[in-house]
This record gives sequence, C-alpha cells and structure tokens, in this order.
Amino acid sequence: MMLGTSKRREVFILSSMANTGGGKIKMADKEIADKALEAVEVAKATGKLKKGTNEVTKALERGVAKLVVYAKDVQPAEVVMHIPLIAKEKGIMCVEVDSKEELGAAAGVGIPTSAVAIVEEGDAKTLLKELKAKFASANPAVSEAN
Repeated sequence: MMLGTSKRREVFILSSMANTGGGKIKMADKEIADKALEAVEVAKATGKLKKGTNEVTKALERGVAKLVVYAKDVQPAEVVMHIPLIAKEKGIMCVEVDSKEELGAAAGVGIPTSAVAIVEEGDAKTLLKELKAKFASANPAVSEAN
C-alpha cells in the first residue's frame, strides 16, 4: 500500500545529452511513458534489454544503456531511487512509468519488473529518436551537441 503518494502521472526524463544544465525535466505526459514502453517492446523483439534493478544499474554504470525505464510503484522506493541519479550523471535518458506490471509486460517477462534498460535498440532506434526530440522540445536550453 502506498501511503501519501499522489495518483497523478509523473514522468521524469533525463537528457541523453551531456550539457543539459540540470538535466531533469518533469513532464505530466502519458504519451512519453507510452512511447518508452513501446520502445521497450520493440527492443525486446529486435534488440537487447537488461531487466531488473541490478542489471539496469550495471548497464548505467558501464554506460551501455540507451534508455532506462523504471516503475514508480516499486516498494520500497529506495530500490530504484538511485537509477535516475546515475542516468543523469551518465547522460542517459530515463523515464518513470506508473506500474511495474506494465513494465514487466512490455519487457516480455511474466512478472512485474522494477526497471528495464535498452542496451541495443534494434528497430526501436526511431522511437528513441522521437523520445529525444520530445525532450529537446520540452527543454530548449539543450543543444544538439551529442
């Protein structure tokens, strides 16, 4: 049971570019979360994923993750709390979605999953470009340096 949490959808995106000037943009946009889940589904079929908090953390630290998606409803929250911080430090795009059940289904595992990282995009490359473009349009201070 989640006490004291808001029911509204919040998506946090961290820039995939190094010079973000803060890097964290808060957006209430279901479309971005849905695009991220769609990218995970496509990468599952044609690319390569890392599933679970430990594997995602390793992928982030090694700098091989292209996109990280983590669930908001993980209990205790400390389990995934470090993921957006490492993503920001490494300049990797990070999206928060509402449920670990949704994320697990998108990743193709039969159980809820706390976090997923796309390591090889496969056919999801265009979806990732769209996500980056949405972020860049929401944060005009970001330059196209990377």
